[in-house]
Amino acid sequence: MTSPPLPSFEALLARDDVIWMGQNTTHLEPAPEVLEALAESTRRHEFQVYAPSAGFTELRELIVADLDLPGFDAWVLDGAVAGLHHLCMTLAPRVSRLITSDPGWPWPGRFMSVAGVPVTALPVYRQPRRLLSAAQIAEVIEPRSVIYLIDPLNPLGSSHTAEELAEIVAVARASESYLIHDATYRHFADNHTLAAKLYPERTFTTYSFSKWLGLAGLRVGAVVAAPELLADVMAVPANPLGAGIQAQRAAIAGLRVRDRWLAMLRDTNRRNLGAVEQVVAHTGVGSVVVPQSQANFLAIDISDTSWHSEALCSEILDQTNVFIRPGTYQSPLFGDHFVKVSTSVPPDWTDQFCAAWRSVAAR
Repeated sequence: MTSPPLPSFEALLARDDVIWMGQNTTHLEPAPEVLEALAESTRRHEFQVYAPSAGFTELRELIVADLDLPGFDAWVLDGAVAGLHHLCMTLAPRVSRLITSDPGWPWPGRFMSVAGVPVTALPVYRQPRRLLSAAQIAEVIEPRSVIYLIDPLNPLGSSHTAEELAEIVAVARASESYLIHDATYRHFADNHTLAAKLYPERTFTTYSFSKWLGLAGLRVGAVVAAPELLADVMAVPANPLGAGIQAQRAAIAGLRVRDRWLAMLRDTNRRNLGAVEQVVAHTGVGSVVVPQSQANFLAIDISDTSWHSEALCSEILDQTNVFIRPGTYQSPLFGDHFVKVSTSVPPDWTDQFCAAWRSVAAR
């Protein structure tokens, strides 16, 4: 079954009826402190001046504290993806290969490819743990490679144990490779280990405010590393004029109320994950790829149905205004087999998705 392509984000933004469950972004009512920080920054006309190149000192310190990486440093950028692009472009002349996963997030591989670095995307969709393993990496790694590790894994929601991560670090260290630990979704995980604690000399951790704090449109994130390592890659920053001041003020306000906000966010996310798992099980349409996802999304395998992932997403959007994402965006090998559903959203949005899924099942 085929269908026209999904509308562009610009087209979706022009509508006021879209239920956003396809971008992994948080759509809950923001913390009042975050809204006040934005309003105060606007009142002060801070949008008329540049921010410090590396970001406000308080924000950098709060990010490092949130990650529990004492002695490390953070560089604030226009979203975590800007940090990934900068790392890829800066490391490209020094490295031999990028190793990533399929499914995964495609842009670092594209960045490295443009720079002439070979990219190996290892299949994990059929792996028992739905994750990159040290054994897989060891088969293809070369001296001075880059391992791009998304943990928890977008789009499946699987996450490495401390032991699995230690095995990957051992492979990286033996080959003098860099490790980019994309920790975008760590705030949703029950337990999470940072590779930087095991391999500080060559690990970069990317940090996002788009997901847990819901600041996607403001574009603010960071790269965190040991000071010498960070200074090396940021010697010529991509944006020497700094990330947006208003975004940084909102991020600071969010980190100040982190514990209170995360308690509410995680409870809501878990409620929504459970509702989606339940409707998939009850309808018998598809199966959840990783039960009890460690992120704010889950993937539903539909390979035993008559649906193609893009056709199913288009049908649900057209009939119910619920926007979910086809796997084709994140997996050349398996993308037609699954769809991804974001869950850090108001519960009534999730309930509308569940109604849409039941409607699909009734056909």
